[in-house]
Amino acid sequence: MTNTTGKPDTAAARVFLFLQGPHGPFFSELAERLTETGAACWRVAFNAGDGARWRDRSTLLAFRGTAEEWPKQFRDWVATTGATDLVVYGDVRRHHAEAISAARDAGLTVHVFEEGYLRPYWATYERNGSNGHSRLMEITLDEMERALTRTADVPALPPDRWGDLRMHMVHGALYHWHVLFRNQAFPNFRPHRDQSVAEEFRLHVLRLVRRPRHMVERWAVTRRIRRGGRPYHVVLLQLEHDASFRAFSGFASQTDFIEMVISGFAQGAPSHHRLVFKAHPLEDGRAPLESAIRASAAAHGVMDRVHFVRGGKLAYLLQSARSAVTVNSTSAHQALWRGLPVRSFGTSVYDKPGLVSHQTLPDFFADPHPPDPGAYAIYRQFLLETSQIPGGFYSAKGRAQLLRQVIDRMISTAGPYDLRLQRRETEAQQLRVVR
Repeated sequence: MTNTTGKPDTAAARVFLFLQGPHGPFFSELAERLTETGAACWRVAFNAGDGARWRDRSTLLAFRGTAEEWPKQFRDWVATTGATDLVVYGDVRRHHAEAISAARDAGLTVHVFEEGYLRPYWATYERNGSNGHSRLMEITLDEMERALTRTADVPALPPDRWGDLRMHMVHGALYHWHVLFRNQAFPNFRPHRDQSVAEEFRLHVLRLVRRPRHMVERWAVTRRIRRGGRPYHVVLLQLEHDASFRAFSGFASQTDFIEMVISGFAQGAPSHHRLVFKAHPLEDGRAPLESAIRASAAAHGVMDRVHFVRGGKLAYLLQSARSAVTVNSTSAHQALWRGLPVRSFGTSVYDKPGLVSHQTLPDFFADPHPPDPGAYAIYRQFLLETSQIPGGFYSAKGRAQLLRQVIDRMISTAGPYDLRLQRRETEAQQLRVVR
């Protein structure tokens, strides 16, 4: 099954075991493409939503046990299916983390999908882990630079919007409808987030219903900020229940982060500067962001200098911004690409020398240090040549684009980073021999 050329294997002996994936049919369509290579595919359903879009019902494995019973059941299914590969979306939710640990012990190849590091257009495909567990955390910029293909192509530009957002919301609502109304066969299911399934469904529906009103409010606030004629800094908020924030931030809540940022702004920013909090496009109101921002701004005496923008296109705000602050949002890439100073907290794959500032917040707001454009160009190009794949999980067009490229990477002998690093090292050795 293995080879040393870096080319895709035939996959005839591969058995892919899928756990939870993005809302919608992406994992089912991915499995269909993998079976065309000769591989076999199985899917574990933890609830009715997981199995709703899986087309081959004969390969659907329903897990009805308790969380404590999951590790043993996973090992049993690995044995009975003959699984050689594990496929997950995100790697920190409990049953994924436990399965990944067991899969490594058993010698399985672990494939991890995530939203694109270079959002809003790309999707992320890695081996063994993502975000704080990514192989990127260990690779230096010097190693990345040596591994680049150095083609003459101009690096792809990030679009100004995430085209899959509407379908993401629709698939999310449908998923939670199945869990809410068709989950009788899964009596032990417990969501990996704090909210109940009914609350998740209610929030998804409310977000869809309120979207027109929020669009009008967002347009008005953004227009006022951009035409205000004052320097402003953008705070890139994240979903409080997002895996990156919960596992790799060091903050108990967004409220703690908001308080720290406003305090630093009040201490260090010139009095004519403004602070703009930009909510995540999928923010659904479960975290009291707006009220927390108002309360903290009032307490620090900067109420008239702080704004809140609910979702929308980040590019409109970044075009005229002075800097960006975040915990570890991948949206920071849009700021770095524009050459804006970025102050991040927590663990992030882009926290490399020359990219993000490590100033204190008062100093950062007073005089933010910009990124090294050459360093970021190397980092971004390395990602585009390895783990970032054009397309998305939710719209039909995005899925088709993603599936077109990801299959060969999944059946390759090595992950995207190691494959590129090994290939360049082999070429360097061959060049030294010739000389």
